[in-house]
Amino acid sequence: MAFDAYDEYEQGERVQQWLRQNGLSIAIGIVIGLVAIFGWQQWRNHQATRALEAANLYQQLETAVAAGKDSQIDPLVERLQKDYANSPYAVFAASDRAQRQVEANQLDKALASLQWAREHVGDNALKPLIELRFAKVQLAAGKAGEALATLDAANAKGYEALREELRGDALVKLGRADDARKAYQAALAAMGEDAPQRAALQLKLDDLAVAGKQGA
Repeated sequence: MAFDAYDEYEQGERVQQWLRQNGLSIAIGIVIGLVAIFGWQQWRNHQATRALEAANLYQQLETAVAAGKDSQIDPLVERLQKDYANSPYAVFAASDRAQRQVEANQLDKALASLQWAREHVGDNALKPLIELRFAKVQLAAGKAGEALATLDAANAKGYEALREELRGDALVKLGRADDARKAYQAALAAMGEDAPQRAALQLKLDDLAVAGKQGA
């Protein structure tokens, strides 16, 4: 028993000695861990607050657009782009503005708005839509070659039919009827049988066939 008691005493002394030698490091480690946990929670709260702020601004923007309050629209878009550039709401705002600019036949401005959206959209589900919209406006602006390059580089997963149709449109403008026909056929193949766009797409194919016969 005496030896057992001595062993326990010796072990206790060694533990205390180890704590004296390493206590500061342990304390610092605990503090760092607590700070990291607190900082992570603060960061998440900050991100949630900023997301809510961006959502509120976007709601104000939609309200201003619906009410025709033109003097409020651009400042709200610019604030979203400046202060919340990494938010999807800023991308929504830029894309929406591009649509309004297209309707006003301000195609160069629309391309600038969509270019901003392309640079800030990140790699998510919005990216293919932004790319395809950008190519569509390029086509409307008479930039068929640039539109084709945009479409060829775009990852349009889930929107293959739309991409191929736009490729066909670009190829028609470039005078490449055979390639356009292949693109339209690929678009049809990617569509469902009951897709509402099939009729319009079939008309484009028929027009190519008629043009081919006339040019023969």
